[in-house]
Amino acid sequence: MLKEKGEYMQWYNDELLHMAKQLGYKLLPAFNTTSGLPYPRINLKFGIRKPEARTGTETDTCTACAGTLILEFAALSRFTGATIFEEYARKALDFLWEKRQRSSNLVGVTINIHTGDWVRKDSGVGAGIDSYYEYLLKAYVLLGDDSFLERFNTHYDAIMRYISQPPLLLDVHIHKPMLNARTWMDALLAFFPGLQVLKGDIRPAIETHEMLYQVIKKHNFLPEAFTTDFRVHWAQHPLRPEFAESTYFLYKATGDPYYLEVGKTLIENLNKYARVPCGFAAMKDVRTGSHEDRMDSFFLAEMFKYLYLLFADKEDIIFDIEDYIFTTEAHLLPLWLSTTNQSITKKNITSEYTELDDSNFDWTCPNTQILFPNDPLYAQSIREPLKNVVDKSCPRGIIRVREESFRSGAKPPLRARDFMATNPEHLEILKKMGVSLIHLKDGRVQLVQHAIQAASSIDAEDGLRFMQEMIELSSQQQKEQQLPPRAVQIVSHPFFGRVVLTAGPAQFGPDLSKHKETRGFVVSSKPYNGCSELTNPEAVLGKIALVQRGQCMFAEKARNIQNAGAIGGIVIDDNDGSSSDTAPLFQMAGDGKDTDDIKIPMLFLFSKEGSIILDAIREYEEVEVLLSDKAKDRDPEMENEEQPASENESQNLSAEPMPSSSQEGEHNLVEHESPEESSPSIPPESSSPADLDRVADRPSEQNSQPPENPETSQNLDGECTDLDNKPQEQSETEEDSNPNVSWGKKVQPIDSILADWSEDIEAFEMMEKDEL
Repeated sequence: MLKEKGEYMQWYNDELLHMAKQLGYKLLPAFNTTSGLPYPRINLKFGIRKPEARTGTETDTCTACAGTLILEFAALSRFTGATIFEEYARKALDFLWEKRQRSSNLVGVTINIHTGDWVRKDSGVGAGIDSYYEYLLKAYVLLGDDSFLERFNTHYDAIMRYISQPPLLLDVHIHKPMLNARTWMDALLAFFPGLQVLKGDIRPAIETHEMLYQVIKKHNFLPEAFTTDFRVHWAQHPLRPEFAESTYFLYKATGDPYYLEVGKTLIENLNKYARVPCGFAAMKDVRTGSHEDRMDSFFLAEMFKYLYLLFADKEDIIFDIEDYIFTTEAHLLPLWLSTTNQSITKKNITSEYTELDDSNFDWTCPNTQILFPNDPLYAQSIREPLKNVVDKSCPRGIIRVREESFRSGAKPPLRARDFMATNPEHLEILKKMGVSLIHLKDGRVQLVQHAIQAASSIDAEDGLRFMQEMIELSSQQQKEQQLPPRAVQIVSHPFFGRVVLTAGPAQFGPDLSKHKETRGFVVSSKPYNGCSELTNPEAVLGKIALVQRGQCMFAEKARNIQNAGAIGGIVIDDNDGSSSDTAPLFQMAGDGKDTDDIKIPMLFLFSKEGSIILDAIREYEEVEVLLSDKAKDRDPEMENEEQPASENESQNLSAEPMPSSSQEGEHNLVEHESPEESSPSIPPESSSPADLDRVADRPSEQNSQPPENPETSQNLDGECTDLDNKPQEQSETEEDSNPNVSWGKKVQPIDSILADWSEDIEAFEMMEKDEL
């Protein structure tokens, strides 16, 4: 392109292209694996497996390592006409897609290149996975292959469902996506807002970018890893450019001058803190300003380029940047490659997609006039709530204003058994002890202690003792209060007991394992949340009331429907898409008060199971269910068309408690209803020591380096309790669980059901081996 203009490089004769082709051929032996995934490294002189090569013995690679090749290899094939490079890159991407976890549509961090087994089963958008997602979308842009877009959209739906907890992006487990895998984020996820801009999903991009900017303003640079309360986890900063990349893309999408100010801050910090006589030095510790003797190549390739483009006028660039796409290292590839040397046979193995209800997909090719209103206050309104999020959680200096009366002897230190999450004084004491209370997206409550955040060394010691007491108390509660899962069985026409739903029990009301089961027709309460006196008592009288989770305590819901005359209650999760297949079951606990007045049984269903009952009501109006400790035999008089033998097989439910995996380091306790408040400073409405789960957080064995400062971190999960980590045979058929299928269809043969479930069973077996 430069040569054609007649102004530059008239001497050039494709020398670099020939060198690139030679290098490509030297890399190809790395793909000599049964899976098609490449070895993580290759010796350019000796190849693979020779003693001199010192390579070929590796068995694992990261998802990004194997999935970030398609742009460069396809470009090499299109420029040279040698199709083998693009073919190998496509094969690796195809294999990763096939190995995704089918129920969550997530991929892990590390995979075995020979067997395809996931070695590390945590999933996020940061280190180890980041550019895999980036290259799926950019491969569609550059190559025009719809299968790459379909795969990206499928993954993106899973990311926004499980990983995105605005403005945070937290790693989860691929087999248990409702469980967070860690309580910190790494700096590499800063590229994700830029990718969301390319997709056209602007709002979450603005939110996450603003959160990252607030962290930078606090620490001058983005630490290599930081906690959910924005403390430094790993203090290094190797001059990573991902945040500058997202800043550039947000400015291109919005034209908001705010992002020019962000870029100016980046440049000033680089010059003030990182500049040295021979260039720019990586930060060894962002808190002290110490340096490392290194400047990585990505700093030149990306950081300077994105900052230059951020401030450049159109006439400053000698070509149209819109005609190119950036690789993950900010190299430019021309979009006309999509029409050049298309000799690759596109084998679209991306079939049988799940229908995704995601309105964001409407903006994959965004209309900027609609997507981003021509209103300078739009982006500001999104950023404004995040302006002080870091300051509130991460003060620069902690000054003790006064000594609390309990430190002078008037009151003893706060004990775990006395802690009430609704007591403002207790919350203030926790803050002094360096203990943070965090409400997670899935409703769980987390307690995290950082000794460095305590007001004094004495308070830090009190905080450590408090957390240890919490762990001991939760362990004791687990032994005393463990209850097995229960069953909700639909017994009316045309189900006749063949649909059995796994339900969580309650620690109040009659115990279904000791009392007779409850049978009755179901009806939705009004209001649906059940948090006030019911307005339809005549409809609820003598029936089993359906109430939605949220806004008040479980026990309060039970009392309201009991006062209206209900004979039982079913609480349905308000978290769309939740399922007992992917989320741990838990017990509904009381509200810290005497619950002997509750005389009706209460059970909990996740959203997926609850929607089966709601869909049945819409279809048949009158639906009768059985609340029991385990599924009951069907009534042959009511179901003449079914054979008893097949009935017993298809309605089998495993309701006996199974031992939890001790490897997961999880203390399984009690589920509590709490308001849907996202701010860590707002506690649940009512809670006592018996109300909350306590979970000890162990450092991940995969962490390659320890945190800079020792921290004590315990999770206090008030909203999650595993009752049964092993697969449960539910009698939901494919027809039962699919709202698009007629309820009137006959149940599938048991062999067919088991065949359909084989993949899920395999996934749960893998999940049992997975260490948290």
